[in-house]
Amino acid sequence: MSEPTDALAPRDEEHDPHFEPVIKLTEQVETKTMEEDEDVLFKMRAKLFRFATDSSEWKERGTGDVRLLQHKESKKVRLVMRRDKTYKVCANHAISSDMRLQPNIGSDRSWVWKVAADYSENPPTSETLAIRFANAENAQQFKDAFENAQTINSGLTGGAAPASETKEAEPAAEKKDEPAEEKESAEEKKEGAEEEPKEEPKAEEEKKED
Repeated sequence: MSEPTDALAPRDEEHDPHFEPVIKLTEQVETKTMEEDEDVLFKMRAKLFRFATDSSEWKERGTGDVRLLQHKESKKVRLVMRRDKTYKVCANHAISSDMRLQPNIGSDRSWVWKVAADYSENPPTSETLAIRFANAENAQQFKDAFENAQTINSGLTGGAAPASETKEAEPAAEKKDEPAEEKESAEEKKEGAEEEPKEEPKAEEEKKED
């Protein structure tokens, strides 16, 4: 009897033919991430969450490296986080001075903050984000780097500090002048007070002569 011939049945010796590609790619296609002009100030692995207002619950946004990037020319710092493997952006926003990292209830290794415009989605959305680290030490390092970025950005947007220093300096100058005026008026009163008693003895002498 002849053995049944089935094309899908496994055989002892499989034939694996090799085919040359019809079109060969001679040039590599460069993929830009829009991060080429930025320096990494901080980088640490973490897990990101967003608060869904429709269901009132936290939803995971991704796990990966959270980074603080500073532009080489403008010196502005932003927060960028990409998911592992897919490298899809799950957080992308500027770090402004009005942002406050609040500790998450019952955890010393996570922070919660609000973002007016997060550019990980198009169009940008207002989000409440939470980030969780492996331990409390890593969470504190992120907080220190985040607040340092706030200081850098606030110094680039308008010079608020020099303006406050000027305002404080003006009253100090006025206060220095006020004691000088008081000194002069006090000296005048003193001289006047010393002159008045000198005239009284003369009046007494005239009375004696009379």
